[in-house]
Amino acid sequence: MTTAVTGTGVGPLLRGWRERRRLSQLELALRADSSARHISFVETGRSRPSEEMVLRLAEHLEVPVRERNALLLAAGYAPRYSETSLDDPSLGTLRAGIEQLLTGYEPYPAVVVDATYTVLAANRGVTLLMDGLPAHLLTPPLNVMRLTLHPEGLAPRIRNLREWRGHLLAQMERQIALVRSEPLRRLYEEVAAYPLPAAAGPDDREDPHPYPYFALPLRIEHDGRLLSFVSSISTFNTPMDVTVAELAIETLLPADPATVAYLRSL
Repeated sequence: MTTAVTGTGVGPLLRGWRERRRLSQLELALRADSSARHISFVETGRSRPSEEMVLRLAEHLEVPVRERNALLLAAGYAPRYSETSLDDPSLGTLRAGIEQLLTGYEPYPAVVVDATYTVLAANRGVTLLMDGLPAHLLTPPLNVMRLTLHPEGLAPRIRNLREWRGHLLAQMERQIALVRSEPLRRLYEEVAAYPLPAAAGPDDREDPHPYPYFALPLRIEHDGRLLSFVSSISTFNTPMDVTVAELAIETLLPADPATVAYLRSL
């Protein structure tokens, strides 16, 4: 038995997420312990899914927490996930843990960003790399992508800029393909349009290095030295809050002994 649903409802949204994940109705049905017929009825508006079904489909479609609230609203249910300011007292324990993590990682750089790469917290290792940047780039809110790729930012100091720029833009492209975020798309269009600085260092191919790297390094000049890092990004498992779901902690791990020795000497 099916129930007619007026308006566009949640069906087209779920179909959009399914197509984005390149799943057939049958594949989604098998994952969600449902039937292809029921998935079809939900997507076309012939059947109204229960709140539990909306959340189950969202889980198997890997829909971001913020968008799960949108699916619930479209289906006629209340949002399930709160969006708490990081300054809220209820997140005090989380903030303290993040600050301890950032401090404990020193002297190596570590930064906390939101879904559009706005800097929420950073340690002294990051401050070291930003030394000497112009004031207009250091005016809050700071943005990691702008700081890195702007021709007056870190870009002229990055020895393998073309490789690193390509890595960052590809990372943003993957995110845009997975989530519906106009702010992220606008940021991508902005930083992708930055010109390559004339003062950029030579490409890695023209500048051989003595150590074999296990991942693409960020090779950046600082105070007359060449430092090399590899990046690692961490997020929170099974978040129940939109703010927490969109937090990411990026750490820069030294990629060669010379970088380790220099940072520890500080």
